[in-house]
Amino acid sequence: MGRLLMIGIVAWVTALGWPVRAQVHNAEAVIPPMCYTKTEGRHNPCYVCHQTYHDKRPNQMDDGNLQGEYAFSEVGVHNHWTNLFEDRSAGIAAQSDGEIMTYVGQDNYAALAGNLRALGWKGWIPDLKGLAQGRAAFDETGLARDGSGWVAFNYIPLPSTFWPSNGATDDVMIRLPKAFRLDEDGKFSRHVTFANLGLLEASFQEWNSVSVPPIDEAHVGVDLNGDGVLGMTDRVVARSHYVGAAKKEPVARMLYPQGTEFLHSVRYVGLEGNRVVIPPRMKELRYMRKMRFLSMPKLASIYGNEVQEKLDEQLPRWSPVLTSAGYEKSAMGWQVLGFIEDKDGALRPQTYEEHGFCMGCHSTIGTSIDQTFAFPRKVAGAKGWGYMDLAGLKDRPSRGETEGEILTYFKRVGGGSEFRENGEIAARWFDANGKVKENAVRDADVASLITPSPERARLLNKAYRTIVWDQDFIHGRDPNLAPATNVYRDIDPATTQPLRPEFRHQWDIRLDWREGM
Repeated sequence: MGRLLMIGIVAWVTALGWPVRAQVHNAEAVIPPMCYTKTEGRHNPCYVCHQTYHDKRPNQMDDGNLQGEYAFSEVGVHNHWTNLFEDRSAGIAAQSDGEIMTYVGQDNYAALAGNLRALGWKGWIPDLKGLAQGRAAFDETGLARDGSGWVAFNYIPLPSTFWPSNGATDDVMIRLPKAFRLDEDGKFSRHVTFANLGLLEASFQEWNSVSVPPIDEAHVGVDLNGDGVLGMTDRVVARSHYVGAAKKEPVARMLYPQGTEFLHSVRYVGLEGNRVVIPPRMKELRYMRKMRFLSMPKLASIYGNEVQEKLDEQLPRWSPVLTSAGYEKSAMGWQVLGFIEDKDGALRPQTYEEHGFCMGCHSTIGTSIDQTFAFPRKVAGAKGWGYMDLAGLKDRPSRGETEGEILTYFKRVGGGSEFRENGEIAARWFDANGKVKENAVRDADVASLITPSPERARLLNKAYRTIVWDQDFIHGRDPNLAPATNVYRDIDPATTQPLRPEFRHQWDIRLDWREGM
């Protein structure tokens, strides 16, 4: 990635039909809006992103000191995310409930691949059929029915950006490189696929074994559960190498194999009656591919360079040029590509600056594992292979903690979002004195804790659609229902109140599922 000085040049690169803008309005677009939240010295949403680890993880960003520090460059001290302060009431009022929910129920994914081909697009083209229909596109174990090799998994959304109560539903799919899905004869094998996915999960969670959907060991040719016979198994024991056609590939601790792909659709909040669901319409479609495998020493060197470049007050840069594979990869070895709605609701490739919103989180913050967030938070083992479903899941502690993660977040942040402006969560789970209703939170499931009422869901959908109409995503994507008040417009050392040290927290992105379930 490299943090080299950005030069304010205007350059338009036409990506075979869609312009890719190289001029930047915000050279620090990698700093997300929540980094400007007023902590008042004690409210800390920052710990979810900025962490210091001492367990020899691949991520050695070591940025826990940035929690509530407001240590920005001269460019970053001004909050460029001005959509946070926009009054959307007129645009919200202009949309009826029926109109917005009809819009949300429309499929804007199915046409994307054909539109890209018609324009001669040379980058990655979505190849998972029927994704807009959600669960119907996958079998009960999450394997895509179209033979594409994508596998959906259930995970607990990262607090709090992807909580439905803050405006978005989502789903995530992983696809291992082709060899990891083939048996030794070169034929596709779901047994090999889930054996290798289990081995990958065990490596990220540092488990000795993990449960998996039923696997025929005789088909794989490996005693996966270590019982000395080749039979049916629902558990895989950690081992040094993957299996099938990838049997020569070593399992690297907390690192994906080169060629691993992720597909992430960020959607509006759907309703079926009064029940919140994942609807067909997508706000964004995000794609990542690991283009290079980097060893832990190499990653450590890159993180060291990043730290030094920040100390040298250099601004971020990533390539605006499209290659045959899509946007060029980050220094961490990942290609990052995103599609977002145009003013009529059709998905289009993001511009250069719009990608900055993605690059910061997927490159250089301390909490991610191999630049990703969802997979480390997958529901453990066999129960986690399947389409997104939060109903009935309990609020589990993060690794190393004793209280549920959501309860902990409420207490540390003092609200239900980074901006502490989710009035519905405040009314439901906090008392009149601003204290968390701890017993009520402990008794609730994850869906109840982070899902909005139908009324709020419709308002959030309407608010976001006004941003789509304006096509000003470079000024922010948060569907705030009123102008933000708990956010700084500018960081002034004379008036900005940093987070006090006693309110900084060590935190693990992984949840405590115990051993492999």
